[in-house]
Amino acid sequence: MKFLGNVIATVIGIFVFMMLFFFGVIFISAIFGSDDTVSVKSDSVIELNLKEIKNDYAGKYKDPWVSVFSDKKGIGLTDVLNAIEAAKTDDNIKGISILNDESSLGLAQYKDLRNALESFKKSGKFVWAYANTYSQKEYYLNSVANTIYLNPAGDLDFKGLSSEVMFFKDFQDKSGIHMEVIRHGKYKSAVEPFLDNKMSDANREQITALLSSIWATVSADISKSRNIPLPKLNEIANGLLARTPEMAKQQHLVDIVAYEDVYHDAIRKALKVDKDEDYNKISISDYTQNHVTTALANSATDQIAIIYAQGEIGSGEGDVNTIGEGSMRRSLQEARKNDDVKAIVLRIDSPGGSALTSDLIWREIEITKKVKPVVVSMGNYAASGGYYIACNANKIFAENNTITGSIGVFGMLPNFSPLANKLGINSEQVKTHENAANYSPFLPVDEKFKAFTLEGVEKIYNTFVTHVAEGRKMTFAQVDSIAQGRVWSGTEALKIGLVDKIGGLNDAIAEAARIAKVKKYSTQNYPEYEKTLNDLLGNLPFAKSKEAFIKEEIGEENYLLLEQVKKFQKQKGVQAILPYGINIY
Repeated sequence: MKFLGNVIATVIGIFVFMMLFFFGVIFISAIFGSDDTVSVKSDSVIELNLKEIKNDYAGKYKDPWVSVFSDKKGIGLTDVLNAIEAAKTDDNIKGISILNDESSLGLAQYKDLRNALESFKKSGKFVWAYANTYSQKEYYLNSVANTIYLNPAGDLDFKGLSSEVMFFKDFQDKSGIHMEVIRHGKYKSAVEPFLDNKMSDANREQITALLSSIWATVSADISKSRNIPLPKLNEIANGLLARTPEMAKQQHLVDIVAYEDVYHDAIRKALKVDKDEDYNKISISDYTQNHVTTALANSATDQIAIIYAQGEIGSGEGDVNTIGEGSMRRSLQEARKNDDVKAIVLRIDSPGGSALTSDLIWREIEITKKVKPVVVSMGNYAASGGYYIACNANKIFAENNTITGSIGVFGMLPNFSPLANKLGINSEQVKTHENAANYSPFLPVDEKFKAFTLEGVEKIYNTFVTHVAEGRKMTFAQVDSIAQGRVWSGTEALKIGLVDKIGGLNDAIAEAARIAKVKKYSTQNYPEYEKTLNDLLGNLPFAKSKEAFIKEEIGEENYLLLEQVKKFQKQKGVQAILPYGINIY
């Protein structure tokens, strides 16, 4: 036994030593870390690969240990846009190459990126694009290029926009699994699939209007960049007249059909580099990181705070992918109390979520705007709860294709009582008072409970509409007429008064400075998340998460479906969330 104890003690000692050595190396690296910036050589081309760019804001942390273990090159789209602006006057940069770009960014973010690339082209430098295949969303971005290449064996997807909704009413009847739905708003279609077997006229109306408005923006930008009349673009989409590389070239959607080596040879020629030599390239992530670390500090003492609200809204601290009341309220309080901060820009990219958390953030904004101006910049989404936290700002900016509105609320409860009866399962409750028992999914829904829940939904809806009416200086009736859970594009939202101006983040920052009457200023990013080391250790290579294993086994698409089921299970309380997910390809 003593021998065995010695062996165990030795093993534990070796393990502890290895862990101390590992953490010690990281700690020393954090203090004396080497400079891993990539030098920008003369006559360089930026390769615009956005695969690793997920959000507008990459986040920062209060705990220095968390920063050590997080990705040092974590950059957001805002950083990329600033770097592209800097590249305009960088003598070492001759152009930008968009090469086989794949990205999870949304259309409103692509709009910001297109604007930055258009501005870059005006400096006299080139923007070229090559892809083996172009999805419709990718082509929207790539169409801004001076010259567009397409692989001879590839394809281009250009056919207009569509949306598909699945309905589960018959499945519920056959399976015995029902969803008890309580909602306000005839357009709150998140729950419609559980109520019917076909799309309602109201839902078809809103989806048609939304897709038509988004297509109008996308096609107008492509028309301008490619010098193709809008009627012609719609004709191409209707007839699938660009479905092959040769047809795409014939319709002037692409310029050259060739393999990638021909593309690189053309860049060499433009840079006057010999055909058998490599030309200088730098990735957008490296160039952006260089810009972030080497840009001259702004000497202005006045600041504009930019607070990023990204992802679904829920309780807790939140992070770069979720909006939590902890980080959001703390950021607003810090910016409000900081005398150097003269105005606040709230950048929202959210389909909504918890109605309670949305109201708590709304209240913090209400307090803040009495001290200094708050301007909202909407990204891909500012819907439902996302619009809730925007509605009382001094000014609201949106892109034409920002999905906004969805002023409505719903509650949804799973009910398994029909299935339980089929399986011979019986459930009974004992209670001291009439309404003492919680909702049980194994018993038929109690009508009194349903009435109380509907009362809560109506209360939150009325509060939501009242907040919007006060913030937008409209009557309750005016807001109610455009609410009911309906989703609008930014273009439509401007017409009905839900937003003030069409524009991106920089436009909102300029407006905030104008209201605050400051001309020279720097920007300060928030939130600074209060994460612990344990929160991030799971992201290390040796600590592969169970989610990663599941994703490998069942595939990316099936994993996303599983995540949607998990989200519904986690949602508590009444929800103010976008009625459906939108992916545009």
